[in-house]
Amino acid sequence: MEGESKKLASVSNLVTVFENSRTPGAASRVCKLEIEHCHPGCRCPPPAEPWTEPNLGETFEGSEPRTVSRRYLSSLKNKLSSGAWRKSCQPGTHPGPGTQEPEEKKIVQELLETEKAYVARLHLLDQVFFQELLREARSSKAFPEDVVRLIFSNISSIYQFHAQFFLPELQRRLDDWTATPRIGDVIQKLAPFLKMYSEYVKNFERAVELLATWTDKSAPFQEVITRIQSSEASSSLTLQHHMLEPVQRIPRYELLLKEYVQKLPAQAPDRADAQKALDMIFSAAQHSNAAITEMERLQDLWDVYQRLGLEDDIVDPSNTLLREGPVLKISFRRSDPMERYLFLFNNMLLYCIPKVIQVGAQFQVRTRIDVAGMKQVRELTDAEFPYSFLVSGKQRTLELQARSQEEMISWIQACQAAIDQIEKRNETFKAAVQGPEGDTQEQELQSEELGLRAPQWVRDKMVTMCMRCREPFNALTRRRHHCRACGYVVCAKCSDYRAELKYDDNRPNRVCFHCYTFLTGNVLPEDKEDKRRGILEKGSTTGSEQSLMCSFLQLVGDKWGKSGPRGWCVIPRDDPLVLYVYAAPQDMRAHTSVPLLGYQVTAGTQADPRVFQLQQSGQLYTFKAETEELRDRWVKAMERAASGWSPRGPNDGDLSD
Repeated sequence: MEGESKKLASVSNLVTVFENSRTPGAASRVCKLEIEHCHPGCRCPPPAEPWTEPNLGETFEGSEPRTVSRRYLSSLKNKLSSGAWRKSCQPGTHPGPGTQEPEEKKIVQELLETEKAYVARLHLLDQVFFQELLREARSSKAFPEDVVRLIFSNISSIYQFHAQFFLPELQRRLDDWTATPRIGDVIQKLAPFLKMYSEYVKNFERAVELLATWTDKSAPFQEVITRIQSSEASSSLTLQHHMLEPVQRIPRYELLLKEYVQKLPAQAPDRADAQKALDMIFSAAQHSNAAITEMERLQDLWDVYQRLGLEDDIVDPSNTLLREGPVLKISFRRSDPMERYLFLFNNMLLYCIPKVIQVGAQFQVRTRIDVAGMKQVRELTDAEFPYSFLVSGKQRTLELQARSQEEMISWIQACQAAIDQIEKRNETFKAAVQGPEGDTQEQELQSEELGLRAPQWVRDKMVTMCMRCREPFNALTRRRHHCRACGYVVCAKCSDYRAELKYDDNRPNRVCFHCYTFLTGNVLPEDKEDKRRGILEKGSTTGSEQSLMCSFLQLVGDKWGKSGPRGWCVIPRDDPLVLYVYAAPQDMRAHTSVPLLGYQVTAGTQADPRVFQLQQSGQLYTFKAETEELRDRWVKAMERAASGWSPRGPNDGDLSD
């Protein structure tokens, strides 16, 4: 039995916030009532000091998120965990006269009396507050009916259960106590229905916020509540205090039933049923405790999202906040670290910058690092920056500095715990791809990860020369740059390449030549080839596909050689004032080029109408088209180029066949 008592002692027992929040007069009345209910043999706690009722006007004031319910919930949670708000009566402490009723019956009487008071409070909530507000919403249309239903949640179901089932069963059993001295079977039958309280508890904080909002927003709403609160039935208590009664009711059942089991004689026929009923009440209390915990988690999560500006890609109710706090970012270029702020969730690490003007959001998310892609979180041995640690993620690698050794260890452990949790889910897949070689395979994976995850950058001051060509750096002609693939410090010449990196959503990034060849497989990038080409190195294929005019022309005269060859002539769209002549359409280098600006174009002679010429200050080029129609199109294209005309749109001036 002692073991069972220890097990049950771990169940949360709730101190009544409802009673603590009464007015001084009400507090004394309640204290008196508690003393009256204390039966001989019970050690009643001394009366608490009077509490003053909070000012609702101050509580609901302002536009910030309401926190009054958070205080209540925190109080409930702490006292649920302590289980010490009420002393249990120990059997045989104060033996009374033989004429007294059995101790277990007195506890059942106390349970019945408190149940009657509780049903009266539920009646006030459901049949008075709820129905009066619904009636006012339907008649005045000053506030929505849905708001009223959200505030009171499933209070009607709770009221009907207690008024029509639980209370009558308890009353009948006590009336017939002489013949049937037991309640364990009654509570066993009805205890499963107590899990409906979870829905009410989960909705409680939202209900309090809606109550505060519409009390400020709607005068008819406030008038109905004020009128009922000032009535005798409300006992000068606020609606919010009445709404707390269902939140604290199940822990009271657990306390009374535990005391009932302790008072039962060892051979009592109700002992087994009462113990089983206590276990079921324990389960229902755990549901309420879990609901409060979940509600606090969601509220904390929402507070974080508001501080981050409610960015769509991070707002997810399934996330769990593991740790948050300020850190210092070790810069690769600056000597002094920069202030930053971290939010560690179960699935991501948010690297944030505190905003100078904190209007709305307090932080700006700079980088999101997925926990699933974190390779390592480890301490750095750096004499200049003590308590520093490395976070190596797929999206970015960070060198951070904590304020103390304990804080650094705490961050490393929190990150590692999140990584371990993710890896635990994927351990089946990891086992399938693990090879027998071990270290050798890990070495190969590291090279294969180039471009797949953000590298750790080498700090500028750690090197004095390019880590690729070994040329020394200087401030004017050879400055430092970082390769975004390997993190090396390289010069501009060695990093004048761009490659798509998967960790940066396949966007082109500056990389060194070594990483460029590894990532692309090219020995020399195409854009570098373009920079080294001469004026004739313009691909004819590109010119043909994107040209104003192109076709084969016969090249006539000594200018082209004695054989009079045929050439592939092109006026490119991106260079509309120049004629390029290629030996073949697939050539990458033109045979010659003729700048057409200022040239005079003349049509063919009577001897051969397909001939036309270009002439300017002693320069003469003669061409022969295959048809007169083709000649006319060439003459028109060259005349436009000679006058300086350029196309304005993608299809403007296209004369190609």
